[in-house]
Amino acid sequence: MKIKTGDMVRVLAGKDKGKQGKVLQVFPKLERVVVEGLNLCVRHLRSRRRGDAGQKITFPAPLQVSNLQLISPKSGTGGRIGKKIIEKDGKKTTVRVIRRRGTSEDIE
Repeated sequence: MKIKTGDMVRVLAGKDKGKQGKVLQVFPKLERVVVEGLNLCVRHLRSRRRGDAGQKITFPAPLQVSNLQLISPKSGTGGRIGKKIIEKDGKKTTVRVIRRRGTSEDIE
């Protein structure tokens, strides 16, 4: 999965289309991501004892990864994600890159 916890993403489809948020949780096997403040759902909880009131809890539900676009922290633009191998001091490291019209920008 190319999106990690802490990344800024933009929603491409659904009820929160166009909104941005920070990734809180990632579920790679399900290909889903929880984004802060987006795709909010309400859960109604019954009272445990007589006389107590019930509760409404709002929480961010997971979104499909295909409906999200990674946003660059440097320029604020989004794009497709790729990987690039860079050599530093004789060591090879992989870096995530945003590809935009022939140019590439490092994310990390």
